[in-house]
Amino acid sequence: MFLMKKRLLFVDDQTMVLEAMRRLFQPMSSEWDMAFVESPEKALEVMAKVPFDVVVTDMRMAGMNGVQLLEEVVKLFPKTVRLVLSGYADPDLILDCVGTAHQYLSKPCQAQELKDAINRASELEQSLQDEPLRQLLARLDKVPTVPSLYVELMEKLQDPEIDADAIAETVLKDPAMTAKILRLVNSAFFGLGREVSSPTDAVTYLGVDTVKSLVLSIHAFSQFNDARLGTFSIDALWTHSQTIAGAAKEIAQAEVAGPKVMDEAFVSGLLHDIGKLVLASNFPDDYDAVMQESGGRTSALLDAERRTFGADHAEIGGYLLGLWGLPGPVVETIALHHQPAKCPRKAFGPLAAVHAANGLIHSCESKSDATAEELDLDYLASLGLETRIDSWRAATARMGVN
Repeated sequence: MFLMKKRLLFVDDQTMVLEAMRRLFQPMSSEWDMAFVESPEKALEVMAKVPFDVVVTDMRMAGMNGVQLLEEVVKLFPKTVRLVLSGYADPDLILDCVGTAHQYLSKPCQAQELKDAINRASELEQSLQDEPLRQLLARLDKVPTVPSLYVELMEKLQDPEIDADAIAETVLKDPAMTAKILRLVNSAFFGLGREVSSPTDAVTYLGVDTVKSLVLSIHAFSQFNDARLGTFSIDALWTHSQTIAGAAKEIAQAEVAGPKVMDEAFVSGLLHDIGKLVLASNFPDDYDAVMQESGGRTSALLDAERRTFGADHAEIGGYLLGLWGLPGPVVETIALHHQPAKCPRKAFGPLAAVHAANGLIHSCESKSDATAEELDLDYLASLGLETRIDSWRAATARMGVN
């Protein structure tokens, strides 16, 4: 059967960048028809003549910027998937992307990463056709933004010669963040068995990726400290999120998944329920009613969220954090941790680790049978992992699952 190629339009006002992208994505020419233009105005002109499935734009350009371009695309070509590919992560501009961009990707971006983002965004566009969800996004006043410290860390990490002292020096620029990281590192959660008194020690003992994840997650939660949350407890959510992060990393380690998957499982666990915080801070009374209606049952909570808001906390969290330029597997895990079977990839990764950790933790907390509601056993069976649950219980015992 003949399959139509996807048509992609790349927009950047730097000719050398466009040429670099042309070379980088040339191996995808069997699957994509690609066009490259040097201005938003030219992009709109070209799109008026030929339909495109996907537009990929830089953020900072002379005249019209990437957000303004995507706002026009939303109005004129609403079915086009909209991605930002930029080396500049301005928190305010990223916030402006809410409702216009499907995902924010950071340069440099590999072809497979962009392909995965396009596939996820295409699926998300189907969800965004739902008017209640569009209305919900438009009503959000309090949205988590990417911390400038995290952006600076990402820039530092582009240098292969970077060392622990340089990373620690960057963290020290934010004294409040430094204090929170050291407090957490010295808690029972990490169980290092010795006192860590400096950011350099924290980077040395935990690793750069874990410290980076802590910066991201602590900032995401701290933005809501002064919000009115009704009966929703931000402290309880932070404690739960730490537990899921630790358990997910233990499960990934038990599956010998490698450092990258373990780190992605950890940060996904820390942020997996950020959508609950977004909903509770923007609609405290409504979210109180949702929690009361659900009676502590996960499936009931998801159903109540969808009826009340048009989307559940996982979908909202995955969409909003997708605008941060986080790795695709992390965004996917946050969005699908309650519905992992929707993921087209059938292999162990951070999604399986977080789904399993969340199910085991919830069943332990509620003294219920995890297999009855919290775990998708068919999904785990499709990965050949249905016999691993007892081993995961043992691996995560230190996190409080037994």
